Amino acid sequence: MIDIKVPAIGESISEVTLVKWLKNDGEYVDRDEVIAELESEKATFEVNAEKAGILKTVGKEGDTLKIGDVVARVDESAAKPEKAAAEKVEKAPASNGAPPGPKKEAAPEFITKHPVVQEPAGHAAADIKATPVAAAIITDKKVDKGSIIPSGANGKIVKHDVLEALSNPGRVPGKTLFGRDENRVKMSNLRKTVSRRLVEAKNTTAMLTTFNEVDMTNVMALRSKYKEKFKEKHGVNLGFMSFFTKAVCFALQEWPAVNAYVDGDELIYHDYCDISIAVSAPKGLVVPVIRNAESLSMAEIEKKVLELAGKARDNKLSMEEMQGGTFTITNGGVFGSLMSTPIINIPQSAILGMHKIEERAVVVNGQIVIRSMMYLAVSYDHRIIDGRESVSFLVRVKDLLENPDQLLFGKDPVKALLEL
Repeated sequence: MIDIKVPAIGESISEVTLVKWLKNDGEYVDRDEVIAELESEKATFEVNAEKAGILKTVGKEGDTLKIGDVVARVDESAAKPEKAAAEKVEKAPASNGAPPGPKKEAAPEFITKHPVVQEPAGHAAADIKATPVAAAIITDKKVDKGSIIPSGANGKIVKHDVLEALSNPGRVPGKTLFGRDENRVKMSNLRKTVSRRLVEAKNTTAMLTTFNEVDMTNVMALRSKYKEKFKEKHGVNLGFMSFFTKAVCFALQEWPAVNAYVDGDELIYHDYCDISIAVSAPKGLVVPVIRNAESLSMAEIEKKVLELAGKARDNKLSMEEMQGGTFTITNGGVFGSLMSTPIINIPQSAILGMHKIEERAVVVNGQIVIRSMMYLAVSYDHRIIDGRESVSFLVRVKDLLENPDQLLFGKDPVKALLEL
């Protein structure tokens, strides 16, 4: 019998949460087979069986374990069960002629003990039947059929059901009106870490935010013109993140204080750009890092963003992929945010907030025209970054995005050609 312990996963991490077992107690596991999923304050990772054998679980789902604690044991002396024997056991009940009745009768018992509110037939479907009067009201008032609880014969919607839905807009079918239920849920390690770091950023930095707006018309036109060829050649979509990452990298190299850290009484400047990308994952906010983004092409940036975002959604990010970072980009625009004041991702000194693109009337060369505009926000630590540097940095990002041809050289192509 060998012990499987919680591995050391980082210098600052002392405990983890056992999220779920992927193998059952008493089940045979092969060597290196994934048996459980653990969550630290920064990431979710898997635990593998060190030897083949019968698994004996020790921890329970939801338990908090210290680094080095035994999470499970494996009896390596146990022989691997033969598939034929397993199949024989499965087929045995059918071969001996025993009636399958007892298992079928278990369902009514469960329903009796745990009554379930059944949704009326067709309740969430598009083919809900309604009386002519009810159907006319639904069409006239544009009522969502999913919000109507049928009370007529055979699940048919009647006039009263439609009027009831109109008088209680926003009502969720199956829930009691004016209910006051509460649900207390334990915070995950990741959520606790996010909360702690955000409060720490507010309390330990001299944070200030400056705003500007950028005309995205040229970038959008460029994307529309080349997106098909770009995807055909590189196998990835041409998104906005590559434009912003490139623009930020050029601006950071021109204003190095925005790319620096405060470390006690010293300032640490970086001659590289490790760009952190804020991603909303199922279990909370994570910030994976694109290393040396200043050296990557547009296609390489898009591929890296796609890879990291996919890992974040699947809770597969490693500690190495989320550590470091010299500057962060967050895009609240994907959720419809028009303007915000992002919080610095400490120990970094600044963060850029992207927002929703919307058409607005603006003045260009004395003429009122409709342009695709986006508000930009940079929150920065005033201890290391002065107003001149933060504003100049944001203006530089704006200039590069409004003139995307400059992203090739970092300046006007004609001036680059003439070495001006």
